[in-house]
Amino acid sequence: MPDAMRAALYTRVSTEDQAREGYSLQAQEEMLRAYCEAQDWAVASAYRDDGYSGRTTRRPGYQRMMEERDRWDCVLVVKMDRIHRNSKNFMAMMESLETWGKSFTSSTESLDTSNALGRFVMDMIQRIGQLESEQIGERTYMGMREKAESARGILGFRVPYGYRIQDGVLLLEEAEAETVRWIFSAYLEGRSMDDIAYTLNNRRGTLTRNGNPWNVHNLRTVLHNPVYVGFLRWEGMLIPSDHQRTIATETFNSVQRLMVSKVRNPEHRSFIEVPENSGSIIMVDKLRKVWTR
Repeated sequence: MPDAMRAALYTRVSTEDQAREGYSLQAQEEMLRAYCEAQDWAVASAYRDDGYSGRTTRRPGYQRMMEERDRWDCVLVVKMDRIHRNSKNFMAMMESLETWGKSFTSSTESLDTSNALGRFVMDMIQRIGQLESEQIGERTYMGMREKAESARGILGFRVPYGYRIQDGVLLLEEAEAETVRWIFSAYLEGRSMDDIAYTLNNRRGTLTRNGNPWNVHNLRTVLHNPVYVGFLRWEGMLIPSDHQRTIATETFNSVQRLMVSKVRNPEHRSFIEVPENSGSIIMVDKLRKVWTR
């Protein structure tokens, strides 16, 4: 009796899928396990990606599955769009599976990829899925652009250190805001970023919101962020906001001037001095390195 087919169960939900009935990771996996039982297949392993887009292959569950290909014979999904929403990535995966002697199965889409017609139909389904995904992305971008240009509300970005969101409004998180003020003050005093990071991590016992040590990268992010002087930054625009400021405008601008003075290459010395009490959107040329490194 031949060995049972070893299936790698792959499930995925993106941010857009979270509220859709039947798209949960658990529901998908239950369907796949029932399919394996009906087919007398063995479940080799289950791989999950929670909150990842199908338009990219940079998904930890997907990458781990591909790295562990010796453990399974077939990739099994509920629908093709669970594995990829980009036809180029999908066809690249299919070529890899063929090279490795592996197969691919969708439990709800009966397609025979061993013949030209089956491969053609699968390719068309993938292209339709990619079109749908790109249209969703375009509608989301257009909505956020309109929201930004009308200077209304929060634009879906990660809440910056020093703030929290309540009822769609940025509010100061005072303990973090005090750390932000100290960072700006310490930098203006001439202290290096390495020294500031060391003091925060070891002497003040203050880590980032995620519990990670401070370093040059995340300190630079704080020092460049105009949110602390009343602006939201999105897609080449600085949008004035009525949220409470953390520091004075002159403090922010002084830090920008000091940072840019330390950049050796003149081509990288462009920066913006944020105006005081501006009610207008500032358009930033995305082709220029406005925010210094």
